[in-house]
Amino acid sequence: MASGVKVSDKVKDIINEMKVVKSDADQNERIRVVIFKISDGLINVENDQIFREKDLKDETDVYKFFLSKLAPKSCCYLLYDCHFETKEASKKEELVFVMWAHESATIKEKMQYASSKDSLKKVLSGIKHELQMTDLSDYGTREAFAERMGKGVIRVEGVDVSRS
Repeated sequence: MASGVKVSDKVKDIINEMKVVKSDADQNERIRVVIFKISDGLINVENDQIFREKDLKDETDVYKFFLSKLAPKSCCYLLYDCHFETKEASKKEELVFVMWAHESATIKEKMQYASSKDSLKKVLSGIKHELQMTDLSDYGTREAFAERMGKGVIRVEGVDVSRS
């Protein structure tokens, strides 16, 4: 079911910037979390909804910051540049696409986001992780989130998964 909602060029540019991180780029300018909303038939992003590494320097836990952006009674899409470690002691950075449709959001809003997700997913090709969340209990613990990231994940954003 297509909604007719289009993806703005700004969103496409942000997604491409997040997908291709250059090794010589300023790491402080790296986008870590971005929130997309639907308005006027367009999936778009406001400037104050783009969070770069430098914006998060005072945050003690980027994972908890990411969860704090999931507002109750609303819907949105998020793209999260998640940093985690596996048992093999390898550090990984992978993009996670989240469709947030809080269980108490209006049916109309939830339907609009669900039916528009395919438009955004076409631009998100190559994103390894996709989550659909309706409540923080879905993946609100670091352990549950880590399971979705893959087997053997022991730390998310530098914090042991057992210490949710």
